[in-house]
Amino acid sequence: MAHIATSRRKVEWGDCDPADIVFYPNYFRWFDAAAHNLFSSAGLDWADIFTRFGVIGLPLVDAGARFVTPSTYGDELIIESQVSQFHSKVLVLTHQIINGGKLAVEGTEKRVWAGRHPEDEKRLQALPIPGEIRDLLS
Repeated sequence: MAHIATSRRKVEWGDCDPADIVFYPNYFRWFDAAAHNLFSSAGLDWADIFTRFGVIGLPLVDAGARFVTPSTYGDELIIESQVSQFHSKVLVLTHQIINGGKLAVEGTEKRVWAGRHPEDEKRLQALPIPGEIRDLLS
């Protein structure tokens, strides 16, 4: 069974557009924060990951969202996040935003386990995801 992290978010006035619904880029900000929360809840501190495993980040290479129902100012959202797929060098995170017990938004992020390229430090190189990371997030 996958490790699922839960976070909460109250929709603030500044999160909304003139139609009084959450402006869609905010969901992607919240997905990113939820990804950090997912790793932290599994005992994986970002700074520690970089030091221990020699990665410089988990760059986003694809992201998407399916908007089911709008959220508005004052709504209390629950964000459930998990790794839904592991590939050798890529992980796919799935985020479900629940509003009032109903699915409001479903999002995905595809992230690469990345380090510096050995021949050019300005470039990134995808690296194999360590088994320990897989175990903690599975």
